[in-house]
Amino acid sequence: MTRSTLALTAILLGGLAAPGWAQTPPAPPSDQASKPPAPLPATDPSLQVATVRLEGGYRASKVVGAAVYNADNQQIGTVDDIIMNHENHADLVVISVGGFLGVGGKLVALPYGKVERADNGRVILADGSKDNLAKLPSFTYAQ
Repeated sequence: MTRSTLALTAILLGGLAAPGWAQTPPAPPSDQASKPPAPLPATDPSLQVATVRLEGGYRASKVVGAAVYNADNQQIGTVDDIIMNHENHADLVVISVGGFLGVGGKLVALPYGKVERADNGRVILADGSKDNLAKLPSFTYAQ
């Protein structure tokens, strides 16, 4: 190739690349620089949540606030809280006993293994009674 052909080729190739530079978006004005970045699209794999069907498990949010029944199907209290241990296992169940609509009740704590979940979703303390729970020491939350 001659020099003129090489020069012409370089000019043509340079001209083809120039429109790509012109299409680059301009920098945002300084008043938009402080805006947070746009959220990632929902299809971003880093935002995907793994779902697993847990057989025999249940959500703690469905237990807290649930009525507690004894073996005679009498309501004896309400689940106030579930206390987790350092190994992330349920350690204690805090039950509110007595009172009316959550007012004036007493909180007591029992080992979590003492209660069970029935198939109908009820929380059962089989050997419990209001009187026996009321005799237990009061549970208080640490500050």
